[in-house]
Formats: sequence, C-alpha cells, structure tokens
Amino acid sequence: MAQIKDPENTIILTLKDGEVVIELLSEVAPKHTERMKQLARDKAYDNVAFHRVIQGFMAQTGDVENANMENNYNPRRAGTGGSKYPDLPAEFSKLPHDRGTLGAARSQNPNSANSQFFINFADNHFLNGQYTVYGRVISGMEHVDKIARGEPPANPDRMITVRVAADVQ
Repeated sequence: MAQIKDPENTIILTLKDGEVVIELLSEVAPKHTERMKQLARDKAYDNVAFHRVIQGFMAQTGDVENANMENNYNPRRAGTGGSKYPDLPAEFSKLPHDRGTLGAARSQNPNSANSQFFINFADNHFLNGQYTVYGRVISGMEHVDKIARGEPPANPDRMITVRVAADVQ
C-alpha cells in the first residue's frame, strides 16, 4: 500500500481485486473532499455499483440512492441519483484529468455534483476545467483497471467498502 501522508484526507476503497488508496485534494476542492469523507463515514458508498465504465475513458460510481447492490439496486436508475445532502458548487482548478484522478460527476449544470464520481483510466484532458478534480489514486490503480466495463455493465463491480484512512485501525 502507498505511504499515506494525511490519513484524514485519504480514502481506502475496497474492490473485489484489492484496495485502492485515494489521496483527496482538500486544498483544491474542499467541499468535494468533505462530501466524500462524509459519505464514506456514513457508509453510504458501501456496495454501490460502478454503473458506467467505458474502456479507455473512466469508471463512474457513487449513486448512493439507486446503485446500492445490497439495498434496492435499480440498474435502470443507477447513475440518476445522489445523496441526502445538497448538490455542491463546482470547484474547478488547473489540475488536469490525468490517469488515476478522481472527478466529480454531474449533470449539465456545473453546480450539480453530489455523490457520484469517476476515476479516469487515461489522461482525459478534454474534461479539464469542466469537472472538479478532487483526488488521485496513489496505489491500487491496477484494481481499478479490472472493473467490469459497460453502460451499465452486465455484471457490475461494486465498491465493497469506502473508508477514511484516519478511521481505519
């Protein structure tokens, strides 16, 4: 596992193939960082499907309302919901959408990000300045690369657990 410098701003995402360690960029996108930590602490991300996974592009997840595979999973609605918390304002920066970065998924409204996010499989610089970058994978990208593809995948993978590193003993 990667060296964790700031456990309070590090997420440990457990997938079927292993752990993915994500460094959150609180200085760049403080509201998005806080939301991810809140949902992790609520255990809202546990068992949520990767509902949109496009080869060479990205893996999207985080619909805590419609994509929990253990609680009222609805593949037709997965990707349309958020969380019980209000939408977030965009926190655009100069950080590029490089391979392994975390981006906030949203509707056409730039200020509509809520709980959904995506992990870039490749450098997707055409997204720069349009979607908030608020984290980066620092270890375990090989596990992200193994997530089942599809829109939606026939047999979607899920986030088994999502935890703030500071809370893991």
